[in-house]
Amino acid sequence: MDVMLCPFCNSVNSRVLESRTTEEASSIRRRRECENTACNKRFTTYERVEVMPVLVVKRSGEREPYSREKIRSGIIRACEKTPITAEQIDNSIENIENELAKQTKREVSSTVLGKLVLTELKDLDQVAYVRFASVYRQFKSVEDFIEELRDLQVDQGSFKFNEVVGSP
Repeated sequence: MDVMLCPFCNSVNSRVLESRTTEEASSIRRRRECENTACNKRFTTYERVEVMPVLVVKRSGEREPYSREKIRSGIIRACEKTPITAEQIDNSIENIENELAKQTKREVSSTVLGKLVLTELKDLDQVAYVRFASVYRQFKSVEDFIEELRDLQVDQGSFKFNEVVGSP
């Protein structure tokens, strides 16, 4: 039997209060309570299928192991000062990893991974999308931003870039 340590007191004794599958049915969320009477804190764990390790091939040709935390960090940075919740970020990461698992490849290019992140951000928040795109696509000028905003306008139809900059 595997033990789950309490993140607050490192006790090996905790009990499961509630279990449920995530929206995508790709993992199980468990609410736990520490049984150490001095602690009694609650915490959440996730159980997910371990996918085959994937290597990310960077633009330089260098390979590095896929890092869920690196993806999370990039998305969090893009979503700063937006109304996006931690749960929405976790769901986006799940969607990205599910898509990677479907591809069943041992290696994925950073370009493909970046496009997956952009796809998720486009549905979440336009500002976060443009922030991530500016780093991922290495914008070098204001014109690069303008072009991306126009593309976003065409795709979603809700953002009226021409009204913002006053062009016809």
